Amino acid sequence: MAPPPRVALLPDDLRAELDARLIRGAFSGYAALSAWLDEQGFEIGKSALHQYGQGLKKKLAAIETSTQAAQLIAQAAPDDRDQRSEAVMSLVQTELFNVLVNLQEAADCDDPEGRLLVLGKTAKAIADLSRASVNQKKWATQVKEKTEAAAAAVDKIARQGGLSADTANAIRREILGIAA
Repeated sequence: MAPPPRVALLPDDLRAELDARLIRGAFSGYAALSAWLDEQGFEIGKSALHQYGQGLKKKLAAIETSTQAAQLIAQAAPDDRDQRSEAVMSLVQTELFNVLVNLQEAADCDDPEGRLLVLGKTAKAIADLSRASVNQKKWATQVKEKTEAAAAAVDKIARQGGLSADTANAIRREILGIAA
């Protein structure tokens, strides 16, 4: 198994400072960063830092893209029934499926231990996502049951209070429309 990258061995606070310097420096100045780390007692070459920086840049870009997409979705489609969570889970499931397919296609990978590690992390992510999906569906079922109970109670009260059947049914439809 290949040793972990040297950047991964940095203490958390030093790696956080490295990340901040990479971002402030627009992912450039790797020679200066290498010299700074050397002053801190860690010898990491500019090529290794560049590789780490490009990975960090990709992650930040993905987060920014996801955040912008979520904001656009929230603005374009208000979500009182939590359908957005369902859609996001579906997107994540699709991406995880694509990762699994790519892993299977890379069967002759030079790093089988690394492949196994990615597969394990992907399996854990799928399990977490499945739990979230089950909880979301359970929540939706509970909301529907409570809404139906409320509609029935309002219907009964409305009829006892002398409202017409049409008016009581209109109120019932409005209440049930919340959970639809």
